[in-house]
Amino acid sequence: MMAGIQFSPMIPNEPLCGRAQSRREFLRHSAALSATATFGFHIRANAAPAAKVKDINVISHVPEVYHGWPTLARRKNGQLLVVCSGGRQQHVCPFGRVDLMRSNDNGETWTWPRTVIDGPIDDRDAGILETAKGSLLVTTFTSLAYESYELKKALTRKPGEKGAWPKERLDAWLAVHNRLNAEQRQAELGQWMLRSTDGGITWSKRYPSIVNSPHGPIQLADGRQLYPGRELWTGDKRIGVCDSNDDGRTWKWLAEIPTRKGDDKSNYHELHGVETKDGRLIVHIRNHNKVNVGETLQSESSDGGKTWSTPHSIGVWGLPSFLTRLRNGHLLMSYGYRRKPYGNQARISTDQGQSWSEPLTISADGNGGDLGYPSTVELNDGSLVTVWYERMKGTSHAVLRQARWRLES
Repeated sequence: MMAGIQFSPMIPNEPLCGRAQSRREFLRHSAALSATATFGFHIRANAAPAAKVKDINVISHVPEVYHGWPTLARRKNGQLLVVCSGGRQQHVCPFGRVDLMRSNDNGETWTWPRTVIDGPIDDRDAGILETAKGSLLVTTFTSLAYESYELKKALTRKPGEKGAWPKERLDAWLAVHNRLNAEQRQAELGQWMLRSTDGGITWSKRYPSIVNSPHGPIQLADGRQLYPGRELWTGDKRIGVCDSNDDGRTWKWLAEIPTRKGDDKSNYHELHGVETKDGRLIVHIRNHNKVNVGETLQSESSDGGKTWSTPHSIGVWGLPSFLTRLRNGHLLMSYGYRRKPYGNQARISTDQGQSWSEPLTISADGNGGDLGYPSTVELNDGSLVTVWYERMKGTSHAVLRQARWRLES
């Protein structure tokens, strides 16, 4: 071991992110079943409306860094907000931080990114929500994946050996890594939230959120915030939901989502939820179990999140899913499509999530699987804006891309 460097031991369930398509080996390492009779779920693919894409643009301003796993939100005043894991060198590295950008013209232009949090280890997937009271909640989690899967390997390679890193790169990683000792790095692992009550001008210190998921919590009609996710580093690594009754200040565990027979709950990842117009709750789950591997599973609740149906297939290959309730009450799921043609897709449900349409294509010009995590909002005129991350051809860095589009019958 190199003098002057300390490593933490291998952490069970520590994320492995070296390959985009296997990112949730990540949380494993580091046909369909029916839902409850009260929900009456059926798999069928309804005809989809057409997706008419107006334009697709790169909206990030810093091409020399890697941007990952963004979330888009629309405030009541019409302002668009995007958060992402910025400042990165690559998919797995110690440099991640949470950056925020704003648009006051429906995505025509975006501000320069502002860093909301930059901790001493990697800050990853960033979510954002405006609550009913107008507060902003930003979520993230911290990771040491870079340590076991990148840095240790780099230190075993001799100068001139195949795969050896340039000295300046290795020195930079070690400079970040050695800001803390092994015990201090372990203490930094967590699922985190920050809160702002002035539109994002000032932010609270980070505080624990019990669970994490890339796109963060949702707002419910009864005033609560609901956070579907998983315990990454704490407890029993449960999959379920937490809720807050005080505008996101504090969170309590509400309910666990059952594990489907034959599944391993450690292969459920990256949840997101939505409330239907009749008050039911739907959660989508990224699935890496052998049955329906690579698909989005769905679970429902008819009692405000106290109990949940067993996750079941909805016949959708692609992940993770972001759920949007449109003004007409229809639901929209947008998700990454990490096989040819690489890109992002969406589906519509006109029956409160009981069935989903055939796919709509948002983008299909991707260079490979290192892309996705799309989130979608609806504008006043009924058009839609979707933002995702993508590593473009000819570069090792990923950008933030935006599509502006609308549904057409």
